[in-house]
Amino acid sequence: MTQATPPAAPGTPGLVALVVDDEQPARDELAWLLERHPRIGRVVTSPSATEALRVLHDGGPEGPDGTARGIDVVFLDIAMPGLTGLELAGVLAAFREPPAVVFVTAHEEHALEAFDLSAVDYLLKPLREDRLAEAVRRVLDRRARATPAQAGPRPVPDEQVRVERGGVTRFLPRSAITHVEAQGDYARLHARVEGESASYLVRTPLATLEEEWADAGFVRVHRSLLVALGHVQEVRMEAGRCTVLVDGTELGVSRRHTRTLREVLAGYVGAR
Repeated sequence: MTQATPPAAPGTPGLVALVVDDEQPARDELAWLLERHPRIGRVVTSPSATEALRVLHDGGPEGPDGTARGIDVVFLDIAMPGLTGLELAGVLAAFREPPAVVFVTAHEEHALEAFDLSAVDYLLKPLREDRLAEAVRRVLDRRARATPAQAGPRPVPDEQVRVERGGVTRFLPRSAITHVEAQGDYARLHARVEGESASYLVRTPLATLEEEWADAGFVRVHRSLLVALGHVQEVRMEAGRCTVLVDGTELGVSRRHTRTLREVLAGYVGAR
């Protein structure tokens, strides 16, 4: 039997929900239904799992104080081009503080796999509003049982990276870095700065950056390459070869790291 959703305590902010579905009518309908729910404070939509990773990497929408609120719950379609909903859920499961995941799909056969990924609920299309309300209640219930550190995702602070070029020292936001390339005991940071591509050589080994920046969504895709998941535009598989498109540049993924990438993208995203 469906239980009623308890009212929010005075001053309690509503949940921030991210709806991910490649079909706009389904995406718009679910967003509309969620916006009607009294415990949902904000709804953000995304047409793909890759775009959803960027939203999560950026920390979600801004709150009244101008800081990122984070995403509390992701409503995920399963069958999408490129990265599937199940693969994205695998990424979220690796986050330090993952958002709740609710699958919304027309496919019954993936339910077992979905719950193996710690999904809160599994809704079948066409949606019923009472069933969606039950899913929201389950999300709230899980959050209430969580410890404060697990209550919801918080964006990783954007570190300022000291770089030098042409005798000039500057501080580069880590979020501007798209990928990192090993060059011996050094690493070359590739970044998007003021709309332009730029690169900087730093005296830090790639392995050190891999360890220190894992929580910010940097993943090794080759023995000499890290990519920032938030800047991945596409994941391509062709003739058994995997590549990623990052800031307009196609980068090769080694066979050794292809499976790991899909498991982390499976399938962050940056761990958060």
